[in-house]
Amino acid sequence: MASKRTTDGARPVAGEADAKEPEVWAGEDSPADRLAPVLRPVRAGNGFEEALEQTLQLLRLGLVPPGERLPSERELSHRMRISRVTLREVLKVLQDQGMVESRRGRYGGTFVLPRATVPAGGDEFRRRVAAVDVEDTLRFREVLEVGAAGLCAHGLEPDGVARLRSALDATQGARLDDYRRQDTLLHLTLAELSGSHSLAAQYAAVRATLNDLLDCIPLLVRNLEHSQQQHTALVEAVLDRDADAAREVMREHCCGTAALLRGFLA
Repeated sequence: MASKRTTDGARPVAGEADAKEPEVWAGEDSPADRLAPVLRPVRAGNGFEEALEQTLQLLRLGLVPPGERLPSERELSHRMRISRVTLREVLKVLQDQGMVESRRGRYGGTFVLPRATVPAGGDEFRRRVAAVDVEDTLRFREVLEVGAAGLCAHGLEPDGVARLRSALDATQGARLDDYRRQDTLLHLTLAELSGSHSLAAQYAAVRATLNDLLDCIPLLVRNLEHSQQQHTALVEAVLDRDADAAREVMREHCCGTAALLRGFLA
């Protein structure tokens, strides 16, 4: 009988393809399914490139925060349907870029390193802006977020309500240097609770691009206070099942971020 192949076309390491289901990852306070919008089976032919893209999204979205361990090689390769050989090539690239480090021993694994501080504005900001269509990114983000808010306002299950409240609480109690990560997780939670896997996956991708730009502008306390007021109003509208209000608050919230970025672009 022909041997099995992973999606990326490589032959799995001996014993890998028929391994038992991977252990559930219990990272920070996130359920395993938080990774679902990002980690998905890659398409045949571009296994390495797509696996690298997905793993980079995982880091850029802060789904695994600095100092925490990535899911095991077995789980990552299982979720993306790639061989461990390909996965190790991906992790080697991230290690060479100073984004992760490998630790040996009983409590070893691949750990996320703190992201290097990017000076506000400057050459790096212009480089990142040149690499994307900023207006397209902002418009697409607004469409996805407004749609997700409206869908969530049609009603959430009790566990969804608890997840949304918890994500909001995390933003309110976040340290300044962790605020954007918690903000990202709140918005990702809304996208996931919309009930559309495609919407959540698309939002994860556009948010990762957005975060690359936001990392280049300073955190403004006045803006964060306003953002938190909008977050609270948004969650209240969703839980009150007021879809029109939820969509309008989200639209205003997205427009605020867009205005901030355009201001630094000018």
